Amino acid sequence: MAYSDDHIALAAEYALGTLDADERAQVETMMSVDKDFTVMVHAWEHKLAVLNQMVGSVEPRPELWDRIRTAVGHSEPQAPLMLPEPPAPLVAASVEELAAVVDNANVIRLTANARRWRTVASFTSAIAAVLVAMIGVGLVLPDVLPDRMRPRPRTQIVEAKALPAPAPSAQYVAVLQKEGGSPAFILTVDGATRSFTVRKVGASAEPGKSFELWLISDKLPRPRSLGVIGGSDFTSRPVLASYDSDMVKAATYAVTVEQAGGSPDGSPHSAPVFSGMLIEAVPPASAPAR
Repeated sequence: MAYSDDHIALAAEYALGTLDADERAQVETMMSVDKDFTVMVHAWEHKLAVLNQMVGSVEPRPELWDRIRTAVGHSEPQAPLMLPEPPAPLVAASVEELAAVVDNANVIRLTANARRWRTVASFTSAIAAVLVAMIGVGLVLPDVLPDRMRPRPRTQIVEAKALPAPAPSAQYVAVLQKEGGSPAFILTVDGATRSFTVRKVGASAEPGKSFELWLISDKLPRPRSLGVIGGSDFTSRPVLASYDSDMVKAATYAVTVEQAGGSPDGSPHSAPVFSGMLIEAVPPASAPAR
């Protein structure tokens, strides 16, 4: 059912504990016969309970109770105020005087209502301030709050987007062999990174000897070592990245037989036994297919 502003204010002040004895008795009587009003009172109690959770209890000092007892003991009951009986002319009050009395009663009732709503508004503002403070504490220092008031962690599922596959780079291949002979090594070079891989096909080093790979170019004063070819089937290195791309594609690649572990001084000590040049095996993605 719909309740007036006075009923709502009574429920709020009952939850706050600011009513006098007569008003509390009135509210409790209404609660005993009106379930909806009881629900409204309990709703206010729930809203205002947060104030109790944020404020700790304080035990008064013993001397305070002593002062209260002393003050009560010295207080004397006051005699009831006796008003004189109104004179006879007052009984026959005019209509104007009665209207003035009624107006004063209305003013008193409106003043009480205004005081009541100011009290409710003040506590509502206090609740809002407490809630804002709790939200701030929950974000910065969640461990300070009780367990039931801490914000629950939320899990956000982010859909992973597939990244575009990198465009394939050009691939170059050289068959290293004796003139007219069968392939001994196959050299592949990645056009983007200029790293190379040597695959052993039909060559085998003599005991105490090592195969060493060389880059030979007319732009260089002498052959440059690309390292010893290992004993496994594949040997990979990134050393070509330090050379110009055009030089890498146009150079001659040769293999010599050196002492175990390779040339000690960075120069070849025998004539090339296998050699070859790069050819484009896979074009880059931007190049048209042939």
